[in-house]
Amino acid sequence: MSKWLTIIGMGEDGWEGLSPRARTIIENAEAIVGSARLLGFLPETVGADIHEWPQPFSAVVDRIRPLAGRRTVVLATGDPLNYGVARKLMEFIPFPEMEIIPGLSAFSLAASRMGWSLPDCDALTLHGRDAAHLEPFIQPDTRLLVLTADRTTIPEVARRLAARGFGKSVITVLENMGGDRQAQSHFTADAIPPTDFSDLNTLAINCIASPGAKVLSRLAGLPDDAFVHDGQLTKREVRAATLAALAPSPDRLLWDVGAGCGSISIEWMRAARGCMAVAFEHDAGRLGMIATNMDALGAPRLKVVAGEVPATYAGQPAPDAVFIGGGIWLPGVFEGAWAALKPGGTLVANVVTIEGELHLYDLHEKHGGDIMRMEVSNLTHVGRLRALRPRMAVTQWRAQKSW
Repeated sequence: MSKWLTIIGMGEDGWEGLSPRARTIIENAEAIVGSARLLGFLPETVGADIHEWPQPFSAVVDRIRPLAGRRTVVLATGDPLNYGVARKLMEFIPFPEMEIIPGLSAFSLAASRMGWSLPDCDALTLHGRDAAHLEPFIQPDTRLLVLTADRTTIPEVARRLAARGFGKSVITVLENMGGDRQAQSHFTADAIPPTDFSDLNTLAINCIASPGAKVLSRLAGLPDDAFVHDGQLTKREVRAATLAALAPSPDRLLWDVGAGCGSISIEWMRAARGCMAVAFEHDAGRLGMIATNMDALGAPRLKVVAGEVPATYAGQPAPDAVFIGGGIWLPGVFEGAWAALKPGGTLVANVVTIEGELHLYDLHEKHGGDIMRMEVSNLTHVGRLRALRPRMAVTQWRAQKSW
């Protein structure tokens, strides 16, 4: 099929801001789909059938698919491939059937108004996403460009910055960029003004850490007290080594079996773009801890599965990596996870008991891999003197499933 669909990025400057070619395509279109705001920029002379975006947005498939074969235009805000609609449309329309004509993205517009170099900024979206996604990006002296859901995102972002000890961070609200109603205002996160902002806004944030701020690196090995836990969590040094063995990379899925407070799966999701995880946990108290840690540490998309493994494995997507933090000797726990693991995927298991260690030796004989023992000591006081007190040793098995 020839190219029947054109996705055109439009800004707040509307029809006047489009290229001659984009205007010609719209003038010759048989059908045009867009939001009421963007459709309102079109001149009355446009004769195509007009379709507003459906609500909820997930119904876009049903709106667009019947138009296949007709000269169809989808109007999108800014750059359709920069957190825009094009990605969703390419899930059910082959790319060879469409053309994309981008406009200026909100990130480009915001950077130009702030005088910030885009490669020196972290750009993210909270449009249609939980504001907790901001958390991993809150770092000293970083510059953030943030797409918002609407005006309600602004106080929530300010609250999260202040809660982390970044209350002096400067937030610039850039409203309706590129149009006649554009406006710009500045304030610190701990002094948000009682202003009625526009729903169409982008935030530029200069993160400034106050003394005592909670600085949480995106590298593996967050402090143990970064998590709400009951003592049953993979401790910091072992957690860092475990994440290194699991080797997170973009868009990969982890199964965290016996997730406890969720420390492994949350750090996995913080480690690389698009990483996802499924946390299997049966204890009700720890399930509540996982929910708290997901929000505080920026992993709101973590999927939590309550119940006993291996029964709860059923129906879950195949993982690229598996971590088993306890109970690997129980019937079916390893076997079910290993069967589900994708070819080439990695399984890492940690044990502290002799029985668990013996089971790892048996699995190593059958599946190969590497076994290592980690012993960590911490400084403590013995009277007026100091000594290093050893923790329980952790034995770790790492194996790769053959292709």
